[in-house]
This record gives sequence, C-alpha cells and structure tokens, in this order.
Amino acid sequence: MNPNPISFFKQDIAFRLNKKEQLCKWITSAAKKEGFEIVELNYVFCSDPYLKKMNVKFLKHNYFTDIITFDNSMVKKKIVGDIFISIDTVRFNAKQYATTFDNELHRVMIHGLLHLTGYKDKSPANQKEMRMMEDFWLKKFL
Repeated sequence: MNPNPISFFKQDIAFRLNKKEQLCKWITSAAKKEGFEIVELNYVFCSDPYLKKMNVKFLKHNYFTDIITFDNSMVKKKIVGDIFISIDTVRFNAKQYATTFDNELHRVMIHGLLHLTGYKDKSPANQKEMRMMEDFWLKKFL
C-alpha cells in the first residue's frame, strides 16, 4: 500500500491547504470505515472558470459547480479517483451558508470521497443521506 495515497494539487488558482496531514488521516479513516482502501486519491483545488470548463467538457453541464468527482477505480472497494474542487465556489457557499471556509471546504472534500464509496446525491432521499454522512464525518474531523 502506498504510504501516502492522497495528494493535493492546485490549478489556475492561488491557494494553500492547511492541516494536510490531519486531512489525510481523516479521509483515510472515513474511507476505511466505509469499507474502502485508498489506492490513489488526488484533490485538485481550482478556480470557477477551470471547473466550469471541466463540467462542460466531461459532464456536458454548462454551469458552475463546487466539485466534480472522477472515479477511476478498477477494483471493488479500492479507491482510485480525482476530486476537483472550486475554491471560488467553496468561498461563496461558506458565506451563503454562514459557515467557515474551512468547514465548507472539508464538507466538499468528504462529499467527493463519499461519492467514491458509493453515495449518490441525485434524488432528495439520496441528498438527505449524503448530507447526513457529510455531517457525521465533519464532526469526526473537528
């Protein structure tokens, strides 16, 4: 097993991620509790325009979003994925939801991981379950 299978990158934005080691432990713990092993997980922090281009190109969605998750796993219960997060949208949403930037960022980061472990968010019932799991894991980080 890769000693540190989680990597952090930035694209088209000036951004510095805090608490990387703590975040890696938290994300790894969440994956393990969900019955998954992280083989390779890349978080890419980017700008709104960058993520919108990806949304259009890969998902055919012509709108801004806070996160896009790509599941590249070939083996069941082994996570290989790329999670792209718009720092611009996370900042905006933190203000909209009257929360801290870090809290909103961590919510989006765990949201992407939860997608990779099989959680969906298209239906209202799925959205409710996803939010419940985000809240559960956020409490484990804080």
